[in-house]
Amino acid sequence: MDSLKDGDSRSSNLRDSMSKKQKGGVSGVEETLDRVSELPDALLVQILSLLPTKDAVASCVLSKRWCYLWYSIYNFLFINSDYRTENFIYFVDHVLTHCTCSNIKKFQLNFDYMTRWNFELETIRWIGFAVERKVEDVILCSDDEEFTYKLPLSMGTCSSLITLNLSHWVFDKRLAIAWNSLKSLKLDLISLDDADIVNLLSGCPAMETLELFFFRGFRRLEITSSNLKRLTLAGHWRPDFENDTSLEITAPYLQHLEISGNLYNLMCRLVNVSSLVNAKLTFNITCIKSIQSGEYDNDVEEVTCGDYHQAFRTLVQDYLHKLSYATELSIGTCFREFGSPCRFESRYLGKVDNANIVRRISSFQFPNLKIVKIGISVEVCLKYNFACQFKKLFELSKFLLKIATVLEKFIITSERRRCRRCSMNCESLLLSQLAEKLLGCARYSANPVFIFQK
Repeated sequence: MDSLKDGDSRSSNLRDSMSKKQKGGVSGVEETLDRVSELPDALLVQILSLLPTKDAVASCVLSKRWCYLWYSIYNFLFINSDYRTENFIYFVDHVLTHCTCSNIKKFQLNFDYMTRWNFELETIRWIGFAVERKVEDVILCSDDEEFTYKLPLSMGTCSSLITLNLSHWVFDKRLAIAWNSLKSLKLDLISLDDADIVNLLSGCPAMETLELFFFRGFRRLEITSSNLKRLTLAGHWRPDFENDTSLEITAPYLQHLEISGNLYNLMCRLVNVSSLVNAKLTFNITCIKSIQSGEYDNDVEEVTCGDYHQAFRTLVQDYLHKLSYATELSIGTCFREFGSPCRFESRYLGKVDNANIVRRISSFQFPNLKIVKIGISVEVCLKYNFACQFKKLFELSKFLLKIATVLEKFIITSERRRCRRCSMNCESLLLSQLAEKLLGCARYSANPVFIFQK
């Protein structure tokens, strides 16, 4: 076992410690210090299964009794950066060949960005082995930007699967998904088209949680299952600025929704989310002018920028309408701006009439809203536009206080960081002045508790 030699030195100290004997008291009766080895095999296997696999295998050098215990472990963690490529393949093959457990609880395979070896054939074999042993939790992560791994076809028939976490893997078009027991699915750095989404959702009838990180490719997300209660969309990955412009979400049974990260120019439209009780909308967008020009080129049509922001303002109003029955709402800077995050707002859009926007949605009511959270995060110095930013945030806060008739907590948080341009804590200053003004206002009917956090 050449690949295990690197663990010999670490294991020797443990072996020496566990094999020590000492004479106890006057009687001279020897008392062993190896309390761990007195535990039953089943418990020792459970302990070994909690360790990184390479450490569990290294325990074989402790004594004859420990030599074969690791054969029965049911959790596997393989990280290729721990070994040279050839040794890594040998190690994984060696471990799986000696595996005696009939039900693998967890199987994790990590390829770091330094990988220069195509493991596709090996992964088909390794994942197939886990499927045969009725694996329950699978994590497959790759940071290799030069090669994207395809999920083996055998994975589609894994009826024992409960949780699946994929990072930088793709779905084979021939993959027929039948994950009838799957409860949680997390996909990171992945491209899916509309057909992939339909295949995925229809093949996971028991799924309760869906998380998509740095996603792209699909235009419609229709969730008809009453089991799926939690949806997370975090960041748009390498967006196609000509095609990836709109995403419609229909999920009548969804209860928890989070949209965060940079969406670039993607507009997520909530078609039907009538059961939402908790919404966290902390995403940010990029001005279409910046996207089209790359360097804020003056040649970009001003009307394009204006139309884009008008569309986003309308989208924000629609959010407030669709989320009117939520009990907890967390919002970010995009709401503070009421749809005008353009850094060149005064030059290309003129003054945004927030008061007019508020009047248009003054009829909105949030009869169930009990907790509001607003996160303050700005990318530019506030020294020259502090008054404008303060007014927007105050108007938004006052508006939310007005329409939330049963509000219990109103929370505003900001990052404590020093601005490089003016050597001041811009966000902290904004927060403290806002707190003073809100607390000085007349009492609202809801009479919430104000919480300001730095």
